[in-house]
Amino acid sequence: MNPTRSLARAVAFASLVSAASFAAHAAHAAQLPIASEALESHVTTEVTAIDLANRQVTVKGPHDKDVIFQLTEQAKALPNLKVGDQIDIKVTRAVAYVLNTREGGAPKASVESGTIRATAANPNPGGEAFRQVKVTSQIKKIDLAAHEVTLLPPEGKLQVVKVEDPELQARMKNLKVDQTVEAIYTEVLSVETSRPAQ
Repeated sequence: MNPTRSLARAVAFASLVSAASFAAHAAHAAQLPIASEALESHVTTEVTAIDLANRQVTVKGPHDKDVIFQLTEQAKALPNLKVGDQIDIKVTRAVAYVLNTREGGAPKASVESGTIRATAANPNPGGEAFRQVKVTSQIKKIDLAAHEVTLLPPEGKLQVVKVEDPELQARMKNLKVDQTVEAIYTEVLSVETSRPAQ
């Protein structure tokens, strides 16, 4: 994994996350999980400079080139960070596809996000942030011979999806036009800091 790309992804994701509260959705009895996948990026680095006035933290990048993070006001524990602190960054991305077995329902999209920050018990800067995007598409056509499903997403332009998995191909005969498929995209950013023993 390219460390620069991992750091860039972590920074890009962090800039998207808001402090909105997360409302968990209970699994619906009429929903059937049909596929999922996940990918994790991980990088460990060291703080080389801190600019508290401008809320910027510089860390050691690949080949000892500096990478600067611009932090927001949400980074409350920034004054606790010191040069030489180790930073461990993990970004996990997952996607799950769920079939709503009921017919009906309009295409839609929703975004939920939240953060967990440092606590009194663990005052080191860091925490977790997550963002979940749920996109509901409606089935408009099913082609069993070609193993294709035509979906209408919220943006209104039909998309043809080729079903490659033989197990899922066998289940296609149970699909019906006007059922909905939800694609749930989840990203979790975890940042931990530690200080070398003096």
